[in-house]
Amino acid sequence: MCTASVRACRSRISSKRRPASRCRPRPTFGTWKTNISRQAETVASENFKKLQARLRGLAGKAIEDYRMIAAGDRVMVCLSGGKDSYTMLDVLLSLQRSAPLHFEIIAVNLDQKQPGFPAEVLPRYLDELGVRYHIIEQNTYAVVKRVIPEGKTMCGLCSRLRRGALYRFATENGVTKIALGHHRDDIVETLFLNMFFGGRLKAMPPKLLSEDRRHIVIRPLCYVPERLLVRYAAAREFPIIPCTLCGSQPDSQRLAVKRLLQQWQREHPGRIEAIFSSMRNVALSQLADPVAFDFDALDDAAAAAEPLF
Repeated sequence: MCTASVRACRSRISSKRRPASRCRPRPTFGTWKTNISRQAETVASENFKKLQARLRGLAGKAIEDYRMIAAGDRVMVCLSGGKDSYTMLDVLLSLQRSAPLHFEIIAVNLDQKQPGFPAEVLPRYLDELGVRYHIIEQNTYAVVKRVIPEGKTMCGLCSRLRRGALYRFATENGVTKIALGHHRDDIVETLFLNMFFGGRLKAMPPKLLSEDRRHIVIRPLCYVPERLLVRYAAAREFPIIPCTLCGSQPDSQRLAVKRLLQQWQREHPGRIEAIFSSMRNVALSQLADPVAFDFDALDDAAAAAEPLF
């Protein structure tokens, strides 16, 4: 074949090839990075929705199991500025929007006048959220510092003063339910606190009638493990306000119990879940409280039983 023929043949073949302008461009590093970033955002969004649904499900089940909220209730959501109460407010607002019954929500915070307390954080957050709220101002900090010796645990007196202020507000404003943000791990910790340091088999009930029988306290997060609240608060980026009273007591009994339970959970995963389940499955006849169980009746029951032979 002559040289001219070869050139003509190559020219015809070349003309049949796809034009360069129609070829797909090779992805650059920046393009790959953008795609990976978008995929990560999608996964994070899906994970958050699953977490949100999980929290709603656990809180909704607790509310249903213990009949925490009824139609027409005015629920006072107690906000401390911590992850638990922020999450509780989020969950209750979500349930309120989809619930078949109507109930009101009012967020309440007690400003205890602790030094350095950022009083502007919660009002700004609640204004942005569009939630009805009230800030109670009461200098319980000064009372606690005056009464409790340096180095002693302040939590007992602080909680009593705080509870009194919240109960008064509830009475004055027609509140029918007082919602606290205690979670499942808090309840288990309280059980062991009372056992180890109080000699009582007692914890935090999901629903409680106050001692004066005028207020009903509910704990909608009683089925929720703390680890879910940590994840949710991080995802929502709540403006957390640390408690300078509780956080300044590294040797508190509650913190010691918390560390013990965390160690158990690491060594035996599922331990906290099992303990909480046992609190919902109590066999009074297998314990030793003569007030809670009538042991005297066992003799009568045995005498009344028909002989086997």
